Amino acid sequence: MPPHKPDPERVRTALDAQLAALDEPSYDGPEDLGALLGACAAAVLRAYERGIRPEREAARLAVRHLLDRLAAAAPGRTVEVRVPPYAAVQCVEGPRHTRGTPPNVVETDARTWLELATGRLTWADATAAGRVSASGARADLTAHLPVA
Repeated sequence: MPPHKPDPERVRTALDAQLAALDEPSYDGPEDLGALLGACAAAVLRAYERGIRPEREAARLAVRHLLDRLAAAAPGRTVEVRVPPYAAVQCVEGPRHTRGTPPNVVETDARTWLELATGRLTWADATAAGRVSASGARADLTAHLPVA
């Protein structure tokens, strides 16, 4: 499945809204989509670190971007990674799941996913703290993290 390609202007708008909520200046970096999405993820993480609720659209774009990076780095359809309410992807090579509840499911919140995907949190620490729900023999993402 190809990665989701959001409109760069929409990403820029969400990023600037998140930066404004952080009392930071507007984004002035590269305008390519990858740079915008990376900056968006970083801004959302700063919001979490400061105890500020992230802007919904910025959080959605950041989560989706890093889930797409996981799916690109670990292609397949064996594990479903869910970050409600924002997005879900299927990844990891192996037996393909086609109907019903997938046998290998990972579910977590947006903050935990962003921290895992960027290497700020290890899989072992997240699972030990109960921040990740992982079921199934292939639901360990240690080998695929971080993605950013």
